[in-house]
Amino acid sequence: MAKVSVWSDNRFWQRSAAWITGFAAVLLIWLTFDTAGQIAMGTDEDLKNGVTKRVPGPTVINYKITYEMSTSRGHEVPIIGGNDGKGMSLFQEKEKFFGRDDWSEEEAGALLHLGKLGSQTKNCMNCHTLLGNGAYYAPDLTKAWLDPAWGPEGSMQAMTGKDTKEEAMAEFLQHPSTYPTHARMMPDLGITEKEAKGLVAFLKHMSSIDTNGFPRNFGKIKGAVHGK
Repeated sequence: MAKVSVWSDNRFWQRSAAWITGFAAVLLIWLTFDTAGQIAMGTDEDLKNGVTKRVPGPTVINYKITYEMSTSRGHEVPIIGGNDGKGMSLFQEKEKFFGRDDWSEEEAGALLHLGKLGSQTKNCMNCHTLLGNGAYYAPDLTKAWLDPAWGPEGSMQAMTGKDTKEEAMAEFLQHPSTYPTHARMMPDLGITEKEAKGLVAFLKHMSSIDTNGFPRNFGKIKGAVHGK
């Protein structure tokens, strides 16, 4: 009787398929739980104790947020409350947000919730990209809070006549047609002062999320990284 090659044995392939399917299922379950832990929002206690979370807690709006190159990771990362000199956040330097740097977890959470709902009801993703989702007709908003155009030396504060970044952003959101920035003008969406405040809080929090250097082109903007 001729010896049958293992490669032509149906039982070999059936068993291989079963093992591979089982391994893939276990791997998928592990990745699901790992991802859930990675994207779970942190808390105020995490920030106070210097615990780095990929998605910081709502009270991150009380802190100064910058965008700096991490030599160990090879791309830019959000730095919260100052840099320890090794590319890690210190969680110490505060920054007033609409006149306050003591927003409680409940207050900040409610403000972010209002901003998130606002971004959905106003269909921001019809034109913009948020965390990789949305359209490319208008600027990516993932790191909009860190855009130097809204900073003290940027054009938007001067154009709106406001003294702070958050006030300039809120003013623009409420009256976009008053401040034309380029050919693709943002339409007037009827955003109220309260909604604008929530949206700006949502944008600041989103900028603090560690997105592994995404969007890649943002770090090339003059002034976006290390003020250069």
